Amino acid sequence: MEQLKAEAKKRTSGVRKFFRTFVIILVLALAGYIYWKFYYPYTSDGVKSGFLNYAVRKGQVFKTYEGKLIQEGLRTKISGHIQSNEFEFSTTDKAIFEVLKMNSGKMFDLHYKEYNGVIPWRGNTRFMVDSIISMRDPANN
Repeated sequence: MEQLKAEAKKRTSGVRKFFRTFVIILVLALAGYIYWKFYYPYTSDGVKSGFLNYAVRKGQVFKTYEGKLIQEGLRTKISGHIQSNEFEFSTTDKAIFEVLKMNSGKMFDLHYKEYNGVIPWRGNTRFMVDSIISMRDPANN
């Protein structure tokens, strides 16, 4: 009788061990996916140039800093239509936002990183501006 209890206990502990290992692997995989999706800048890390159209602070729950550059040149999304190139971006740095806000309409070169996903408290876009490389008046191009 005691031998049957010992075998049942061994089977139960084996199932517990498997379940515990499975949960740990699942949690680690989920953490890795979240890091890759929202915190790892993947393919893009570069500079965009254009005229600053706007810089705003917006949001209902999370207030984020957003902006848009109008790039020189034209592109067509649909055959027969002409549209300017637009670069919509977010930034988490209030100092960068203040410079952008006070200089709307000027030409900027902005360094950015692109992320796989959007986090509400970081911004509304996948493109995060982390520095201003240069700023100049349109008349001085």
